[in-house]
Amino acid sequence: MRIIGIAIIGSNGVIGDGHHQPFQIAEDWARYKQVTSGHPMIIGRRTHQAIGRWLPGRTTIVVTGDPGQITLPTDGRATGYAVTSLREALELATSLDDEVYVAGGGSIYHQAWPELTELDLTEVHAQAEGTVYFPPIEPTEWEEISREPRDGFDFVRYLRRADGPEVD
Repeated sequence: MRIIGIAIIGSNGVIGDGHHQPFQIAEDWARYKQVTSGHPMIIGRRTHQAIGRWLPGRTTIVVTGDPGQITLPTDGRATGYAVTSLREALELATSLDDEVYVAGGGSIYHQAWPELTELDLTEVHAQAEGTVYFPPIEPTEWEEISREPRDGFDFVRYLRRADGPEVD
């Protein structure tokens, strides 16, 4: 089972302001679509609202305190669910596929952190303004396994270290 945190992050760890992500990089969006298509994706309600639509070609599971407020997709291009907890989202996602993406926001990343087996990040070489941060990537916990430099950012993948600290 692979549970992968995927994000675009400023050099100061910022991923957004609670409503929007700070970077709009076409190559990042294209890669995000390629990587996540066909797999379940777990997001929080604010991230779902910021995206503004159901992403086609994948199953999106929205974690929210009030699932009845989420209008599920009906056009057949995307599949969506609304659940009340990360635990419920993970159970549903892992019943659908052995590759699951956790795609934000900040609260969802922090809640899912102990469950993540990999990170698939776009690390931007600039600081971002915002109040929402990605959890710190500790070298004792994560091993960088690949880095693809681009102009102004890198695509970076990490694996959780088997010998890293025990996570509650």
